[in-house]
Order: sequence, then structure tokens, then C-alpha cells
Amino acid sequence: MEVIALIPAYQEAARIGPVVEAALRHLPVIVVDDGSGDATVETAEAAGATVLRQVPNQGKGAALRMGFRHALDGGCRAVVTLDADGQHDPAEIPAFLAAWEATHAPLIIGQRTFDEMPLSRRIANELGTRTFSWAVGRHIADNQSGYRLIAAPLMWRLLDSRETGFEFEVEMITTAIRAAMAIEWVPIRTIYAGESSHIRPVHHVSNFLRVSREARRTVRTPLPPEPAADYASTRAPGRGPAKGRDE
Repeated sequence: MEVIALIPAYQEAARIGPVVEAALRHLPVIVVDDGSGDATVETAEAAGATVLRQVPNQGKGAALRMGFRHALDGGCRAVVTLDADGQHDPAEIPAFLAAWEATHAPLIIGQRTFDEMPLSRRIANELGTRTFSWAVGRHIADNQSGYRLIAAPLMWRLLDSRETGFEFEVEMITTAIRAAMAIEWVPIRTIYAGESSHIRPVHHVSNFLRVSREARRTVRTPLPPEPAADYASTRAPGRGPAKGRDE
């Protein structure tokens, strides 16, 4: 498989079925169940996904890395990650694939419109954007969007991360910058329907600030080259070798 949709899930039996069914219209789907105690696994399988199980619950970052390993072991060149709760519209998957085809960027992030968020989340995301952009020395329009295309070279880089929670997605951006990998953006719908969140606000803010401080400390230190043999190709289908370029 060239590309798969990768969906980390925890306690999402009520919402994951339609997400899987819609994503399957575009890509094969892998769901990583993060120790759910409900029927998330059975619902995802019934909808047509292949399900990997992570027991006990370890966090979104750990679930994504399990999915990365599965994808790399299967020879995938990229994954498109999206949430299980319906906040990401699977109909937008082709936009990520088209952006990868056009740019070859190893990291393509879905950029939300903060003005369309509930007030508390808008303020949190705007402050987070300013803080993290300061930390890495460049504007990062949306550092917490989980709707992304991640190509094999960046997945390899992230397998040794120790971040287990949502902060893994923030660290991912720092890793891409340090590895001189291009970052591109795709506008996506901003969807909120009153759904509950698994984020613990105080814990999340504390960890976000920690990861931002670490980014500030390390971002100007380039990562050493990875052995070429470790990489699956970062080429989009039908294209030549990827060429790195700035955001």
C-alpha cells in the first residue's frame, strides 16, 4: 500500500464507524485502539478497518507510533492521520494526497480556522500558535491539528520519541524542522459539535509548555542524517525523488 489512513482511537465506539466508512472511500484504514473499554474495536472492524490494539491505554502519541511501525513494516510511503471523533472530515483526504503529489513534503498539516472554534479553544490555539512559533523561530500556523500526512522519512525519525500524549504531534514539527524537512499546509474544515475531549487541560498546558521549551532549546541543532537504507521512498506516486524546500 502506498498510503493508508491511520486513526488513533480511545473510547470512540459511538463515533468511529462513520469516520472509518468515509475514510475507506479514499484509502485503506488502520485504527489503533488505545486500550478502550467500550466497543471501539468491534465498531471499527465492522466498519471495515484493520484494528491494532494497544493495551493498556498509553496515549495518542504512543498509538500513532504503533501505527507508524505497522505502516513502515508494510512498506507504506506515507500515512494520513485523522481523529476518530469526527472532527476531521475524511472527504478532505484527497487534498492531502494532492499536496503531497505537488510538493513531496514529508509533513503536511491540516490548517484549521481558529475563528470558527468555541471561544475557549480559539484562545488556547491562538496562544499556542504564538508560543510555539516563538519557540521554533518561524510561524507555525496550527501546531495541534491532528489531521496530517506524514511520509516515511519523518515516521522513521519519530519512532524513538518518548512523548506518549498529544504533545507528540507538537514534537513532530520540531523534528521535521531539525531534519530540514519541508512542512506544507492544507486548509481544512473546523468541526466542533459539542463532543467531549480526552484532553486534560492543566496536564495538556503543562506538557505543551515543556515541549515548547525543549523545542526552543534544540530547534537550531540539526539532526544527523539517517542512513538512506532506513528510508522508504518519500516520493509521491509517479514522481521523482523528493526535493527539500522551506515552508
